[in-house]
Amino acid sequence: MAETDKALRTLARNVRAARTRAGLSLDELGRRAQVSKGALVGLEKAQGNPNFATLVRLADTLGISVSALMEGPAEGRVRVVSADAVTPLWTGAQGSEARLMLTTSGAAPVEVWRWRLEPDEEYPSHPHQAGVVETVSVTSGRMTLIVDGTEHRVEAGQTATFDGDAPHTYRGVGPRACHLVMTVHLPPGPASAA
Repeated sequence: MAETDKALRTLARNVRAARTRAGLSLDELGRRAQVSKGALVGLEKAQGNPNFATLVRLADTLGISVSALMEGPAEGRVRVVSADAVTPLWTGAQGSEARLMLTTSGAAPVEVWRWRLEPDEEYPSHPHQAGVVETVSVTSGRMTLIVDGTEHRVEAGQTATFDGDAPHTYRGVGPRACHLVMTVHLPPGPASAA
């Protein structure tokens, strides 16, 4: 429970700081991110339990990575992260999961994710801000990547990339789980006002 409280306090501090840097009121951030003001007030007080979709919408609106909302200060020049040390940000009913391993620093950060998609389980993602590019590399099994309504089969040893500003869905297919590494390339600078 102490780890959860610490994570919520870090998230609260990071959301408040990013909102302040962007010059947004709670009302304006809520409107742009489609999150209620009450939920934002609770979040900035380290209360509640925001879901993965809410974190993605907030990060997109603030022009930062999801991990920038979740992480404390950097700990050195080299960071090594073990998958078992990272709590999944999304878990499916059949056991699928997505773990945000880390985000690179710099003007145009890259998020590195590890996903496991169980057969026939899917995660539908809302469109991200313009300029976001996603890449998925399947390491075992296979998946269907659906971008803007079109299905694309991606199998072990294959990599696909697409602009993340269209609706997209990841679905596990076949007799066993699909494992993949995803990178989310974020555009430089803060998100433009929409």
